[in-house]
Amino acid sequence: MAALGEFDQKFGDEAMSEASHERLIGEAPCWLQVLEEISQIAPLDKPVLLAGERGTGKEQVAARLHYLSNRWEGIFLKMNCAAITESLLESELFGHEAGAFTGASRTHHGRFERADGGTLFLDELASTSSLVQEKLLRVIEYGEFERVGGPRALTTDVRLVAATNQDLPTLAETGRFRLDLLDRLAFDVITLPPLRERGEDIQLLAEHFAVNMATELGRDLFPGFTAEAMETLIGHDWLGNVRELKNVVERAVYRSGSEEQVSAITLDPFASPYRLGIVQAGVKGASPPAQSVPAFPMDLKEQVQEFETRLIQEALKESRYNQRRAAELLGLTYHQLRGYLRKYDLVGTEAQ
Repeated sequence: MAALGEFDQKFGDEAMSEASHERLIGEAPCWLQVLEEISQIAPLDKPVLLAGERGTGKEQVAARLHYLSNRWEGIFLKMNCAAITESLLESELFGHEAGAFTGASRTHHGRFERADGGTLFLDELASTSSLVQEKLLRVIEYGEFERVGGPRALTTDVRLVAATNQDLPTLAETGRFRLDLLDRLAFDVITLPPLRERGEDIQLLAEHFAVNMATELGRDLFPGFTAEAMETLIGHDWLGNVRELKNVVERAVYRSGSEEQVSAITLDPFASPYRLGIVQAGVKGASPPAQSVPAFPMDLKEQVQEFETRLIQEALKESRYNQRRAAELLGLTYHQLRGYLRKYDLVGTEAQ
């Protein structure tokens, strides 16, 4: 993590706290490549497009781009375009004059005006309308924009960093995103790898989040994870990426004792026999379906084997034969599932 150390030394704790409370931690080759790309593009006064799945750290990367640039003393503003209605987005970005529309009682300075001399990070850019995209293109090309209802063009000196979790080239080909704006944004594109491609970083990140959570809880130390707990974390697919990992780890730490290793990992907080949609919620007098009982006499061991084999096969099918995921579905560790597979001679059932 030499690059991160240099960043801290150069800009200090204040810059880091403004940039993000979460540092860009990782040692996986694909992640180190991202950090190298950030270092190369940061000093250039050009727009940058960040692409990646949800939860991969696009906002933290945008902050790092700003604080490694020559604009680091300027303001770093951020906005999620998908969180604001289309009717308000134009006003939030470019501002409006008093009386521009009903309720506009005074002049409002938009993000481009307020970020003058600094960096503006726009997340979920693919959700913007064609009109907003056209105005963004003008700002990037000429540094000019107009407030809604404004009589004249204003100028601004802003570096734009945009992010998306969609494939913008495909959207442009189908007319759902302006191709000319994409060309201007794509001076350089940094694609963030999903956490499942950063296997060696999972333990590093998990321990970082755990220590932070223990500190937040006022505990003197974090005693660590059990081997089985860490195996569960490493084996999970993490479709929500780093954000999902952070939630899972923090939940596990606060539910554990202050002096015992974390052993219980709850990957799905909604998992419950009373989960809505699974039970017949709100139906009074509903009775569970009748359970069929084999006729007696029976061979109990044979019946148990058939039942367990069927459950394991269904779990493997549900998980697309991902054994670690199947183990989670069955409430087993990976090694326990492997033991059942060997016990019932199921090792060759397409599972890896």
